[in-house]
Amino acid sequence: MHTIQLLNEKGRAVKSFFLLTFFICFSVCLQAQTTITGLVRDESGAPLTAVSVKVKNTNTGVSTNQEGQYRIEVPNQDAILVFSYVSYTTQEVPVQGKAEVNVTLMPEENSLDEVVVVGYGTQQKRDLTGAVSVVKTSELTKRQATTMGEALQGLASGVKVRGGGGPGSEAKVEIRGLKNLSGSSPLYVIDGMITTANRDFNPNDIESVQILKDASAAAIYGSRAANGVIIITTKKGAKGPMKVEFSGTTSMQTTPRYKLAQTEEFARLNYMAYDNAGAARQDLDVSQNTDWQKAAFRTGNMQDLNLTFSGGGESGSYLVSGNYFGNEGTVISTDFDRISFRVNTQGTKGIFSIGENLAISNAKSDEMSGSPYADVVRLLPTIPIYNPNNPGGYGYGDERRARTFGSNPVALADLDDRYNENLRIRGNLWSELKPVEFLKYRFNLGYETSNDHYAHLRKEGNWSLNQDYQPSIADENRARFQSILVENTLTFNKEFGKHAVNAVVGQTYQKDLYARISGMKRNLVPDGKGGYYSELDQGNEPQAGGYRQEAIILSYLGRIEYNYDNRYLLNGVIRRDGSSRLGRSNQWGNFPSISGAWRISNEKFFQKNWVNDLKIRASYGRLGNSITSAGQVGNSSANYWDYLAVINTFSTIAMGRDQLISPGATQVALVNPNLRWETLTQKNFGVDATVLDNKITLTAEYFIADTKDVLTAMPIALTTGHDGTPPIANAASLKNTGFELSLGYNENSREFKYYINTNVTTLRNKVTSLGYGRNNIFVGNTVTQVGQPAGMWFVLQTDGLFQSQEEVDAYQNAEGRVIQPTAKPGDIRFKDNNGDGQITNDDKVVVGSPWADVELGINLGASYKNLSLTMNWFGAFGATVYNGYHSLVDRFDDNSNYRAGIQPWTPENPNTDVPRMFYGSTLSSRGDTDRWLESGSFMRLKYISLSYTLPETWLKRIGFQHGQVILSGQNLLTFTGYKGLDPEFNNANIYERGFDNFSYPNLKTYSLGLQFGF
Repeated sequence: MHTIQLLNEKGRAVKSFFLLTFFICFSVCLQAQTTITGLVRDESGAPLTAVSVKVKNTNTGVSTNQEGQYRIEVPNQDAILVFSYVSYTTQEVPVQGKAEVNVTLMPEENSLDEVVVVGYGTQQKRDLTGAVSVVKTSELTKRQATTMGEALQGLASGVKVRGGGGPGSEAKVEIRGLKNLSGSSPLYVIDGMITTANRDFNPNDIESVQILKDASAAAIYGSRAANGVIIITTKKGAKGPMKVEFSGTTSMQTTPRYKLAQTEEFARLNYMAYDNAGAARQDLDVSQNTDWQKAAFRTGNMQDLNLTFSGGGESGSYLVSGNYFGNEGTVISTDFDRISFRVNTQGTKGIFSIGENLAISNAKSDEMSGSPYADVVRLLPTIPIYNPNNPGGYGYGDERRARTFGSNPVALADLDDRYNENLRIRGNLWSELKPVEFLKYRFNLGYETSNDHYAHLRKEGNWSLNQDYQPSIADENRARFQSILVENTLTFNKEFGKHAVNAVVGQTYQKDLYARISGMKRNLVPDGKGGYYSELDQGNEPQAGGYRQEAIILSYLGRIEYNYDNRYLLNGVIRRDGSSRLGRSNQWGNFPSISGAWRISNEKFFQKNWVNDLKIRASYGRLGNSITSAGQVGNSSANYWDYLAVINTFSTIAMGRDQLISPGATQVALVNPNLRWETLTQKNFGVDATVLDNKITLTAEYFIADTKDVLTAMPIALTTGHDGTPPIANAASLKNTGFELSLGYNENSREFKYYINTNVTTLRNKVTSLGYGRNNIFVGNTVTQVGQPAGMWFVLQTDGLFQSQEEVDAYQNAEGRVIQPTAKPGDIRFKDNNGDGQITNDDKVVVGSPWADVELGINLGASYKNLSLTMNWFGAFGATVYNGYHSLVDRFDDNSNYRAGIQPWTPENPNTDVPRMFYGSTLSSRGDTDRWLESGSFMRLKYISLSYTLPETWLKRIGFQHGQVILSGQNLLTFTGYKGLDPEFNNANIYERGFDNFSYPNLKTYSLGLQFGF
């Protein structure tokens, strides 16, 4: 080790620095120092804690304490102090001989001066060269949402979110459209731990959220970043006395309901359908008038309680938080409960820092059985809820009086009980060594483990007509997941005059292990109280099972950022990943990116006082996806061993003269050993600007993304010996293009303050290849074909109703053949698109896309004195969706309920688009027609709140520092022409994205909240 010693002209002391095998030395000129103190407040005058106060162009910095106070040493009276805080406008204040500098920070929506977290480092948003969306935490956490993903909706361009109202349900998050055919989720990074932000993660712990959308921003995560990256930083403590924060919200939820016929109307329509078909009527029990929706649905409630303790001293800080979240669902016998606990601490001693982030949670859900939103439609109002003559005592119809396919939701809730419980421990321990200001070594050890418990009890009894007898059954499975992450990174950050260089190199290792064991018993022992002893040591006919999955990913990464004179920015990234999920010949992949930006506003020739910042940028990069799941129907799980053959070890063979039975092993599933990475190549072009004293901010993006080697299922003949799901291959190619715009206006200079933020996203996906000469994939009523978006509607076209027998006879093809000879007046006329004189599958055509052309988010806020009003709107326009509800209630050929007030065709009522009632025939009721397709466009008020900040004089009387009361609502208004329950439904199947198959709807939620701190 060498030490270079330089003395300045005043003979100051020697400064020596070193790190491991590196030696770096620079001269330091020390000058007389001055102490500056002050107070930092927010726009309402309340003190701001943990505000960063730095001396510009130096590494000297402190943070404000709980009272918003700071104390800092500056080198001279010409120094400039820089005050920065997340989601507030950064201010630069010259000292100019003052001993006290007080400032008021103003919130800045979409501010380009924010410090954002990127992979393995931070940057100012103004210096980003890639596509990164920063979500304002206050907007994210004010909604009552089970998961962070659900709360993201409408807050960032290019991020599509679809959720549902079920207790514990997790939203589907999709960044920049369709990247593959498996519908994989984004990669989540929480405090440096690569993990998931599922329903056992408390959104109230979030300090900041960054969404890495393009290849240049996400390339630092390589093979797992093709679906985008969401980086979450949780809250930390700050210097000062202990601070206590509490927030509590209680909510009431209601579900939308169908308008269904009651007994009198149902019987009239049902008799009409049977009479038109010439069939004997059912002997309906018209004395019954069961409201199945009232029986299955209820008013739900939600409780969300959070308590946080935080503080710190000169050398460290701490934060401890606890959360209880409870949700009793709007469907009977459903609920979700989560208890979580978090401890974040950090400390510094000289050149060494250490810290940890630890979260423990236990989540338990009583799962919904069956499909109650479909069953309340399938069941008839003439069927009673209870029937002592049936096994189990519940009503579900009979062959003589009520033939139906519906299941009694009340019976299911009682007889089929299942729950999931998950105990998760997740966190990381990190340490840093900073021998010199410009060099930092960081070690990060992450660990996550979860214990899952699923239990299912099936009691004796039936819930649907013609159901096979099943004895009582208890089955359980217990599983454990653990993940270990080890990271070593070295960061160099230095300015050389007009040049600034930031570089990161590192190595990471992560190992995942999942193991599960399961068991089942039948014919349980009754407990004498109407239940059973459900422990697995009871009953008989035991069954057991289990499996194990393991995966390792080893990576090397590097990034360099170069900034010349704050005008020219360049960023280069390379990551090399090796994954055990792929065959040995394809385990390693390289994922590079390069991006650059030009800050025009800092050029001498650009002198526009009204433009505060103007930057254009471009990027190019490659990302990967190693999740080996092809999105096969019925098999959407991510398999760990897809490149290995499946061996059945239960086979036996009789051999020899005595025909002795010997065990054997047989390969039953053929596989593709040459699986490789799905690779996304993306180009991005963007512009960032702030104008009019930073009141208006704008970010616009255009991107082109091509995914090659997309995994798809390749069906093969069973004669090959294959007896499993179709093997998968890197066969398909996809292309995504899109435009994103974020525009905001913020007015804080007056007593009446307000902001308006809008984000607009347009996306188009296209299948460019399906591989091996294949041109299409048919699933349900959709087709995925080359040159078109995935999952396009492929159905028969309708052309009104026949009004007379003459119209039926006159509907002929060019050769004079009657096209629908069996039709009657009042039946649907279908288009003979191929002209062959008959209606067959060959007449089906592509008639619409399930993908929205435009998605729009509008976020509004205003405050005056102690009152604040906020609103979040979200809309999607241009999608064509399949209304599963209408396809059931309007088909008439089976025994389901009907829409209230429906007017089918009759000779007396010919002016309608509803065909005649006809039981037992699919002539007018078939599901593969455009009759069930509707516009899925909607605009919804996702959130509205009115809050009142309690006066300081009130708070002092009870010892509080601040307090607020909030009245809010979610999903209160929806503007749409869609006739189903909810146009904002969630269908995770890529091929049937637009199929509303009785999805759990978004719920109207009314909330009252209280926040206070001291």
